[in-house]
Amino acid sequence: MRMIPKKETLTIEFKSDIDCLDEKELVSEIVGMTNTEGGVLYLGVEDNGDITGVHKKHRDPNGAMALIANKTVPSLSVRAEIIEEEGIEVLQIQIPMSKTIIATSDGKIQRRRLKPDGSPENVPMYPYEIPGRLSSLSQLDYSAQILLGATMDDLDGKERDRLRNIIKYRKGDKTLLELTDEELDKALQLVKEEAGVLYPTVTGMLLLGKEERIAELLPTAKAVFQVLEGTKVRKNEQTSKPLLATFEMFEEYMKAWNPEREMEYGLFRVPIPEFSEAAYREGLVNAFCHRDYTVIQAVRVAIEDEGLTISSPGGFIEGVNLKNLLTVEPHGRNPILADALKRIGLAEKTGRGIDRIFEGSIVFGRPLPDYSETTSTYVKLFIQRAEPDLAFTKMISSEENRLGRSLPINSLLILSALQSQRRLTIAEIAEVTNIGEIRAKAVVEKLVEAGLVDASGNNKARFYILSSKVYKEQDNIVGYVRQTGIDAVKYEAWIMELIQKQGGRITRDNVVELLNVTPSQAYRLLKKMSDKGKIKLVGNGRSAYYELI
Repeated sequence: MRMIPKKETLTIEFKSDIDCLDEKELVSEIVGMTNTEGGVLYLGVEDNGDITGVHKKHRDPNGAMALIANKTVPSLSVRAEIIEEEGIEVLQIQIPMSKTIIATSDGKIQRRRLKPDGSPENVPMYPYEIPGRLSSLSQLDYSAQILLGATMDDLDGKERDRLRNIIKYRKGDKTLLELTDEELDKALQLVKEEAGVLYPTVTGMLLLGKEERIAELLPTAKAVFQVLEGTKVRKNEQTSKPLLATFEMFEEYMKAWNPEREMEYGLFRVPIPEFSEAAYREGLVNAFCHRDYTVIQAVRVAIEDEGLTISSPGGFIEGVNLKNLLTVEPHGRNPILADALKRIGLAEKTGRGIDRIFEGSIVFGRPLPDYSETTSTYVKLFIQRAEPDLAFTKMISSEENRLGRSLPINSLLILSALQSQRRLTIAEIAEVTNIGEIRAKAVVEKLVEAGLVDASGNNKARFYILSSKVYKEQDNIVGYVRQTGIDAVKYEAWIMELIQKQGGRITRDNVVELLNVTPSQAYRLLKKMSDKGKIKLVGNGRSAYYELI
């Protein structure tokens, strides 16, 4: 009796090995099966069920299992064995249904489905399908799970008092203060009921747990604060305290290592810290909130000569990368923990704490926060030490005072790009800021209207620079003239080219449209060319024009 099925199904796959099946194709097929219902793959069987045998390179079951483990992320463990059917050897690979999403080592994620004719196929698993898949596997949110081994005795009443104080003083959800302790714990999903008994969730232990029990039950929840001056270690403290206590402790540590200077602004003196307190706070919250608590690594805060680094275990979550950090829809690795921190008042309620991190550098004219050293295993935020640009800071402060609110993040990003790059076209602005060209153009034109940015040139030649008042504030009007006048030498060439295309004549209005200059600027340009003997004025009034000499 034949042991190998005669046809493929959702859980049965045949693969020919006559020509030695490519390893990538084999791994891809296995990934598709484990991301669906699992099943059995027979290597050495044709699609029609004919048994043709496994290639000699694939006759080692242990080698096959090692290959699949090494070529999948997370590593997938399968069972493989050589079976004999009709006197022919076939490699049978038993694939479990994964409890998480499995990818090939080169990032390919597949799932399996049945075609209209009932035969199976592998298709890509798209990002929007992943949450549904995880939800069906009860693996959606680690922070919402009951922590194995934890009891209500492991929660610290003093930490709950701290939580209530944070709600009071950080503008959290005041309705939470009206609840009893048990109601508060349930409202924030710090506890869950199972068989009539309340147990702490991972979020509950992270926020309210006793330090010694966190160290025992959640050994991954560690944090380190370091201060390094050259090769000397000025401070190096590791803790397993609950997050609220750790957060407050790290804020206090930062105050001692974050000197301020003052900027005079009218009758006021504005303090400028070495590192933005708001940016540090949001960076810290993000590190604790979005880290992977299944990884045995610590959140690390390090103040060094070069700047401030905040790193947290776990790379960017699905859908987040360096280019879309500021535009991707807010979502996190630990939704329940994130929600609790928002309601308490620690985390940004809109989920846009990343905006605050960038704003903290931009408003002082400093380099943008840097996430470029982030890997698949940790997120690394670096904020460089840098002198503030006082003229730029005054411009931002003045405009925000006029508006009565903070400037939007896209406006700040564009102003920062112009501050560092001096002059940019819309295409260049879009590339530098990762803002789409259409949106970038709309934002830039508003900045021009507000007098923060000056424009010059026309069409694709149109470029933008910071307003002249920034250069004047820096006593650098020469720099402004250099930036705006850098294409002036090209204006005459463009005018001459247009004259030739228009049959040897041009009007002042033509120049206004071509160069996007004012009528008086157009007149001066044409008169200058006339004085040089390149063109001559014909007629007067509205009918006047210039022609080649």
